[in-house]
Amino acid sequence: MQESKLKREIGPIGLTALAVSGIIGSGWLFAPLLAAKLAGPAAIIAWFIGSFSMLLLALTFAEISAMFPLPGGIASIPQVTHGNVVSIAMGWTAWLGYLLTAPVEVEATLRYLGQYAPWLFDASAFENLSFAGSMAALGLMVLFVILNALGVKLFTTINTSITWIKLIVPIIITVMFVASSFEPANFTGTGGFSPYGVGGILAAVSSGGVILSMIGFRHAIDMAGEVRNPGRIVPLAMIAAMLICLLLYLGLQVAFIGALQPADLTNGWSGLHFTHPGGPLASVATALGLLWLVSLMNTTAVISPFGSALVAVGANARLVLAMTGTKFMPALFARLSRFGVPFNALLLNLVIGWLAVAFLDFSEIVAAHSSLVVLSFIVGPIAVVALRSLAADYTRPFRLPFVRAIGYATFILATLIVYWSGWQTIQILGLAMAVGALIFAVRLRSMDRDELDLQQAAWLLPYCIGVGLISWLGSFGGIGLIGEGYDIAVCAVFCAFIYRLALRSALSQVQFDQQADDILARIGYDKAVLRDLEV
Repeated sequence: MQESKLKREIGPIGLTALAVSGIIGSGWLFAPLLAAKLAGPAAIIAWFIGSFSMLLLALTFAEISAMFPLPGGIASIPQVTHGNVVSIAMGWTAWLGYLLTAPVEVEATLRYLGQYAPWLFDASAFENLSFAGSMAALGLMVLFVILNALGVKLFTTINTSITWIKLIVPIIITVMFVASSFEPANFTGTGGFSPYGVGGILAAVSSGGVILSMIGFRHAIDMAGEVRNPGRIVPLAMIAAMLICLLLYLGLQVAFIGALQPADLTNGWSGLHFTHPGGPLASVATALGLLWLVSLMNTTAVISPFGSALVAVGANARLVLAMTGTKFMPALFARLSRFGVPFNALLLNLVIGWLAVAFLDFSEIVAAHSSLVVLSFIVGPIAVVALRSLAADYTRPFRLPFVRAIGYATFILATLIVYWSGWQTIQILGLAMAVGALIFAVRLRSMDRDELDLQQAAWLLPYCIGVGLISWLGSFGGIGLIGEGYDIAVCAVFCAFIYRLALRSALSQVQFDQQADDILARIGYDKAVLRDLEV
């Protein structure tokens, strides 16, 4: 057992703020435009569909994290139910995706600052950071590490303060837009309420930023090991964060549509275009004469990604900590500082994250980030059902009703999120998995091959190959052999086979008990405590 332990100092407001900060990142100023271009006024329905779907997915993790409050839950949860190989695969993709979150948000911060400090970018190519810009990015990332290194209590306090700003400013924007100019005709004219039909609504859900906006709840999972009374707080924080952000995005979407001028809709909803460097909301505010609101947006546009990057750095360090349990990551990164923080893991992420900023284009980072994060979500719907039998004697502070039906439905949803990311990004995902496999082959020397649980990973390779094949044949960047609508049916049938195989491949009861004992001992938890968590 480690000399230092994780400190359980996160309360309900702090954990809710972590999830909210993950959901409201750098893209909220553009989300209303992206959804409206694809669905018109029916983007409102897209937010309901996407948010409800992601809430169901979040609830599968909520049950598990409430009863198993493990650090780096995205990697720890599959280790408990399906052993080391599945844990390594899910942890690897989640780690890479998280690793790129801070660079994405740091570059977003610098891009908003770039209109006031053009020296941050090359004069010949604004897309590329200058040397000074790279140093500024490094400075911000070092600051994130320092704030995280001083302990989870300080880190959550700072994030909570930033989150209040991230909530208040969009509310002000919504109120001012509605008060200054609200045209009800915008919701029924120019093609009607749903000009592009069901296909447009689903496109807004999948590729219009709705789903990807709501994925940020994951940070509550990875920080669950440091939550006071996790049985009560983890599910409460996840549900609260999802509902808060749904209301916020709905308000922005309604206000944005209502504030548009007739000239904005000359070319229809798909032709919406704004040139203001601050984004579409800033352009609308300028047209309404709300210049003070534009200044407020510009300030928030810098603060908002700062908070998201701060949270991502902390959560990703817990993922590295979790992956040391499979010996995929060296034990060096499991050491905790006197503040109860995996400091070496923070440094590792700092170095690799800054290299990504320095040597990758911003568009490449965004594409890789989105494709890598989504795959790790398939474990929740599988694990929540598997644990109903494996951990039957554990107290469940939160119990998901209709668990098998919801588990299967959300497994399809998680697969569709991967599929909707497109064939190009799935190729990036495949490359990342291949690199992980090579590193795994190297790390085999330090692993006990009898503990790899290869049989429990029997479903993983067919799943990855199947998703890749469906994507290649599908209509999201593929050859189009499987049309829209039919692809959902194909995914549902494919997922039924894989889901059943994955459940049958779970650890035996003896293996589960041993795995749970090892993980809980490593992080300093008593198994008996988890069987009687306070509700």
